Amino acid sequence: MRLMFCLLLLFPLLILAPGSSHALQISDYRALREPVADCSGRELWAIRGFKEDGVPHRLAVDPVTLQSFDLPAADLVPRREGDFNATRLGRAVKRYTAPPYRLQNGGATRAETAADGFFLTVDLCPSKRPFERELFEAAAALSRGKAVPVAVMVTGVWLESHPEEVAYLKGEVAAGRLAVTWVNHSWHHHYDPKVPLPGNFLLAPGTDLRAEVLQLEQQLLSRGMVPSPFFRFPGLVSDGAAMNLLAELSLVPIGADAWLAKGEQPRRGSFILVHGNGNEPKGVRLALPLLKGVGVHLLPLAAAFAD
Repeated sequence: MRLMFCLLLLFPLLILAPGSSHALQISDYRALREPVADCSGRELWAIRGFKEDGVPHRLAVDPVTLQSFDLPAADLVPRREGDFNATRLGRAVKRYTAPPYRLQNGGATRAETAADGFFLTVDLCPSKRPFERELFEAAAALSRGKAVPVAVMVTGVWLESHPEEVAYLKGEVAAGRLAVTWVNHSWHHHYDPKVPLPGNFLLAPGTDLRAEVLQLEQQLLSRGMVPSPFFRFPGLVSDGAAMNLLAELSLVPIGADAWLAKGEQPRRGSFILVHGNGNEPKGVRLALPLLKGVGVHLLPLAAAFAD
């Protein structure tokens, strides 16, 4: 009976599959951290509360698998207070938001574990250019009967201005060719090439970092795209205050040790950084031969973190 109940609860979510054009109305969005369990008894942590088309929902994360879910609040039950910092997710958040703080490339930059492959992370910063579809097609071609994992670092400005590309990515997910981890890359991704890094990107004076993070999450949810518990700073630029806010929001910062366009060479376990927004063709030119090589194995971002 419990299994049947869970399947019935999933039915409305199947109707709003990735190809759906229905835009969900997200309101009353707020950060929280509550231990809950779903209808199967699985232990989760609710990290956001909101209303979806007027119905209370939670953005909940499995602290073991690091997978996130958009679930009706009525389908969750409170658990006795747990220790978030003792979970796999909590340990990653604490470890990678802790000092010393680097101005650039703070957070996790490669796998903690002995990974037998690479982690492909594709940044979609604001751009007026068409995105690099060939990059995603090359990744999807690695499929051997399973969806190929790719972490897509998406900004709100890109999301709003590229509806056809968003539909393409959601279609690849629905078709089982790609398994996309949607990573928050901020809403505006401000950048001024004339300003030094300490006052640029999200460190620019007057930036509301909390709004940059939460607004992007809401827009992903409104499109049926569930945000992961990961965040990539624009330009990989951050400071202590920014890291502290990510810790408060239960997010793990993701850097990179193989920004291809900068000449950094990937090794097993590397977080490969490439821009898929048309703004950095050099990185794509370097990524395509790698993806089309022999024995390439892409791993889901969550697999980079120790148990």
